[in-house]
Parts: sequence; C-alpha cells; structure tokens
Amino acid sequence: MINRRKSKQLTIGNIKIGGDAPISVQSMCNTDTCDIKSTLYQINQLAERGCELVRLAVLNSDAADAIKELVKKSPLPLIADIHFDYKLAIQCINNGIHALRLNPGNIGKKENVEKVVKLAKQQQIPIRIGVNAGSLEKDLQDLDIPLSKKMVKSAMGHIKILEDLDFDLIKVSLKSSDVMTTIEAYRLIADKIPYPLHLGITEAGTLRQGLIKSSIGLGTLLAEGIGDTIRVSLTENPQEEVTAGFDILKSLGLRQKGVNFISCPTCGRTRIDLITLAKKVEEKFKNLDKPITIATMGCAVNGPGEAKHADFGIAGGVGEGIVFKKGEIIAKVPEDKLLEKLEEIITKSSE
Repeated sequence: MINRRKSKQLTIGNIKIGGDAPISVQSMCNTDTCDIKSTLYQINQLAERGCELVRLAVLNSDAADAIKELVKKSPLPLIADIHFDYKLAIQCINNGIHALRLNPGNIGKKENVEKVVKLAKQQQIPIRIGVNAGSLEKDLQDLDIPLSKKMVKSAMGHIKILEDLDFDLIKVSLKSSDVMTTIEAYRLIADKIPYPLHLGITEAGTLRQGLIKSSIGLGTLLAEGIGDTIRVSLTENPQEEVTAGFDILKSLGLRQKGVNFISCPTCGRTRIDLITLAKKVEEKFKNLDKPITIATMGCAVNGPGEAKHADFGIAGGVGEGIVFKKGEIIAKVPEDKLLEKLEEIITKSSE
C-alpha cells in the first residue's frame, strides 16, 4: 500500500489534482496550436487513449486566439504553455483556458506578473511552475551546489512570487533529463511545499529509452507517495505517452484503467509462438476499458497456476492450448483458435 504525500487539491476543468484525487495522466500536443483542426484531432486521439489533461504550446497571439475555439470543442481540459510573454497568458485566460504553465519570475516587470495573477485568481485558473534543469536562472547556474538543489531554489523563488500576491492555486514540476537528479529534486521539495506535484523526466528520449527512464524515475517517486499528475515525455506519438503513463500507474496499483496484460518469458518448455501470440492479445484487447488482467502463458503445465490471479488467460501446448479463468481451465482448443475463444469468453463474462 502506497501512502501518498498530502497535497492541496486543485481543479483544472473537470479534473481534480492532488489531495485524494487519482493521479492523473496528461500529455502535450505536438501540432501547431494555430491549426485548430489538426490540434483538435490530436486532442480527440489522446482522449480516446484515456488522457485526462492536454497542454498546448502558445507561442504567439494567433495561438492564444485559437485557444478560444479549442476550449469550446475539446473533450479534455486544456493547459496553455507560455514563456516570458504575460500578454499571451492574459489572452489565454480571457479565451477560457483551464490552466497555465508559466514561471512568474520569467515574465519581467512586477506589474505584469500582478496582472496575470490577479486575473488567474479571479477565474480560479491554476498555474504550474515548471522548472527545467537546462534553463535555470543565471545566478543559480553559478552556485556550487548539486543541480537538484538549484532546481528547488528556482521553484521556491517562483512560488514566493505567487504567494506574495496571495495566490495558491499552484502546481510544481522539477524536471531533468537525468533520472537521479529529477528524483532528488522532487524528494527535496516534497516536504517544503503543500502544492501538488507534476512528475516527468524531460527529454527522456525515444520510445524505448524514454520508457525506461520515465518508468524508473516516475516509478521511484510514485512508490514513495510523491506525485499527483504525470506526463511521460517521449519523442513519439503523444498517444504513446498516455498509454505509458497508465501502465506505470497500473504497475504500482495506483490506477486500474483498461486491461492489465501479463505474459511469461519464453523458455524451453514453450511450444507455441508466444511472442507473436502475446502481441496479438494486447492488440485485440488494448481498447477494452475494463479493470481486468489477461495472461498469455507459454505452457499448459505451469501457465494457469502461475497466472491464477489473472481474470482470464490462455496457455499454449503442442498444436493446441487452453483458456482459463482465475486459474481454472474452461476450454481446450487448437492453437489457431485460442484468441477467438478467449474473446468469446471475455465477451460472455461481460454481458
């Protein structure tokens, strides 16, 4: 049982973050925000995968204008990612954005920060302070302390600006491409602030490397109870970020959305093409939004016993295989009928 860190709860659109709310999974569009059609298409794709929050890059006034239409048609709450330009933040708030990713210390003049914060407070728009290891303030870069401590100092400086303006709808992230630096930064800040934490390993890499880094970094923190919302940053279709996010949460027992797939490694007892079969099972049931476990096992001797905790499963033999439910064998069929029989049984059980 993971005891989660206590944090102040925020609301972004219809999604609650922090407190006792489930850890949410988010992603970011890689489309041009000005291209409303393409951006909405990608948002809907992400929603189909189960994504709960989507961030959009707002680079200019045209992008901020597009927010109005995107908010109207998006099935998910939207977060505007803004750097330096306070006018874009105000424009996005006026156009109905649900939250901002904005570092107040980077805006410049105090009166400009005050304008943004005043409006955000009026509209109850949360602000995420997003500290990245690669873009720290110059005075912090020169300090002779570990990078993780520099990141925390940066975050605390931005937080103070907001708190001094009596604003507490704050979410914080401290991301590095280095896994251990990220872990240490979150550990350091977890006890210093009451605000929810957004977890991520920035610039994690392509699918394979990115998944490994993110699973280790996010998994370590989540297992320690740290983290309220996550984004798995991948150089890949953003839909893969969502799938990976839920898989990480499922592996820790923190969320059970969709099917949990398990399969045994191949060994000398295996007499079927287990690798292909396991992939087919995942493909067949990947869109089944039921909190069940499906097992694909290599042999009928050990399969049902080793996977008796699974709700449903199949195990191979020589030219044939078995279908089992909670460890009990309920059918024996030719190998090429295994997937078909498994689908039939799962469908009947759901009726």
